[in-house]
Amino acid sequence: MFVAANFLMAIAKILDIALTIYMWLIIGRAVISWVNPDPYNTIVRFLYASTEPVLYGIRRRLPIHFGGFDFSPIIVIFAIIFIQIFLVDSLMQFAAGLGR
Repeated sequence: MFVAANFLMAIAKILDIALTIYMWLIIGRAVISWVNPDPYNTIVRFLYASTEPVLYGIRRRLPIHFGGFDFSPIIVIFAIIFIQIFLVDSLMQFAAGLGR
Protein backbone atom coordinates (compact mmCIF):
# COMPACT_ATOMS: atom_id res chain seq x y z
CA MET A 1 0.00 0.00 0.00
CA PHE A 2 2.98 2.31 0.47
CA VAL A 3 3.37 2.58 -3.35
CA ALA A 4 -0.14 4.00 -3.71
CA ALA A 5 0.49 6.34 -0.77
CA ASN A 6 3.73 7.61 -2.30
CA PHE A 7 2.06 8.02 -5.68
CA LEU A 8 -0.79 10.09 -4.21
CA MET A 9 1.69 12.16 -2.19
CA ALA A 10 3.69 12.88 -5.35
CA ILE A 11 0.54 13.87 -7.25
CA ALA A 12 -0.50 16.18 -4.41
CA LYS A 13 2.91 17.88 -4.30
CA ILE A 14 3.08 18.31 -8.09
CA LEU A 15 -0.45 19.74 -8.10
CA ASP A 16 0.50 22.12 -5.29
CA ILE A 17 3.58 23.34 -7.18
CA ALA A 18 1.64 23.75 -10.44
CA LEU A 19 -1.10 25.74 -8.70
CA THR A 20 1.47 27.96 -7.00
CA ILE A 21 3.23 28.66 -10.31
CA TYR A 22 -0.09 29.46 -11.98
CA MET A 23 -1.00 31.80 -9.11
CA TRP A 24 2.26 33.69 -9.67
CA LEU A 25 1.50 33.89 -13.39
CA ILE A 26 -1.88 35.44 -12.55
CA ILE A 27 -0.20 37.92 -10.20
CA GLY A 28 2.37 38.79 -12.88
CA ARG A 29 -0.41 39.30 -15.41
CA ALA A 30 -2.25 41.62 -13.02
CA VAL A 31 0.89 43.66 -12.33
CA ILE A 32 1.70 43.95 -16.03
CA SER A 33 -1.85 45.14 -16.74
CA TRP A 34 -1.19 48.25 -14.62
CA VAL A 35 1.27 49.54 -17.22
CA ASN A 36 1.13 49.68 -20.98
CA PRO A 37 3.24 46.62 -21.88
CA ASP A 38 4.75 45.95 -25.27
CA PRO A 39 2.36 43.36 -26.81
CA TYR A 40 5.23 41.86 -28.83
CA ASN A 41 7.37 41.10 -25.79
CA THR A 42 7.68 37.33 -25.36
CA ILE A 43 7.10 37.46 -21.60
CA VAL A 44 3.96 39.53 -22.02
CA ARG A 45 2.70 37.24 -24.77
CA PHE A 46 3.39 34.18 -22.60
CA LEU A 47 1.55 35.68 -19.61
CA TYR A 48 -1.44 36.61 -21.75
CA ALA A 49 -1.54 33.26 -23.52
CA SER A 50 -1.29 31.24 -20.32
CA THR A 51 -3.77 33.22 -18.23
CA GLU A 52 -6.33 34.69 -20.64
CA PRO A 53 -8.44 31.51 -21.15
CA VAL A 54 -9.10 31.22 -17.41
CA LEU A 55 -9.52 34.95 -16.80
CA TYR A 56 -11.83 35.32 -19.81
CA GLY A 57 -14.01 32.48 -18.54
CA ILE A 58 -14.35 34.20 -15.16
CA ARG A 59 -14.99 37.62 -16.74
CA ARG A 60 -17.70 36.16 -18.93
CA ARG A 61 -19.51 34.68 -15.94
CA LEU A 62 -19.36 37.78 -13.71
CA PRO A 63 -22.85 39.23 -13.51
CA ILE A 64 -21.80 42.85 -13.19
CA HIS A 65 -19.03 45.09 -14.50
CA PHE A 66 -17.22 47.16 -11.93
CA GLY A 67 -16.30 50.29 -13.83
CA GLY A 68 -13.03 49.16 -15.35
CA PHE A 69 -11.81 47.19 -12.33
CA ASP A 70 -11.13 43.54 -13.16
CA PHE A 71 -11.93 41.16 -10.31
CA SER A 72 -11.17 38.02 -12.31
CA PRO A 73 -7.53 37.65 -11.10
CA ILE A 74 -8.69 37.92 -7.48
CA ILE A 75 -11.37 35.28 -8.05
CA VAL A 76 -8.87 32.93 -9.73
CA ILE A 77 -6.34 33.41 -6.90
CA PHE A 78 -9.04 32.64 -4.31
CA ALA A 79 -10.02 29.53 -6.29
CA ILE A 80 -6.39 28.39 -6.43
CA ILE A 81 -6.00 28.89 -2.67
CA PHE A 82 -9.23 26.96 -2.06
CA ILE A 83 -8.05 24.08 -4.26
CA GLN A 84 -4.68 24.04 -2.51
CA ILE A 85 -6.26 23.94 0.94
CA PHE A 86 -9.07 21.52 0.12
CA LEU A 87 -7.86 19.18 -2.61
CA VAL A 88 -4.11 19.09 -2.08
CA ASP A 89 -4.32 18.77 1.70
CA SER A 90 -7.03 16.11 1.37
CA LEU A 91 -4.84 14.12 -1.03
CA MET A 92 -1.88 14.39 1.34
CA GLN A 93 -3.94 13.27 4.34
CA PHE A 94 -5.42 10.40 2.35
CA ALA A 95 -1.94 9.34 1.23
CA ALA A 96 -0.68 9.53 4.81
CA GLY A 97 -3.57 7.29 5.89
CA LEU A 98 -2.72 4.76 3.19
CA GLY A 99 0.91 4.68 4.22
CA ARG A 100 0.24 3.40 7.73
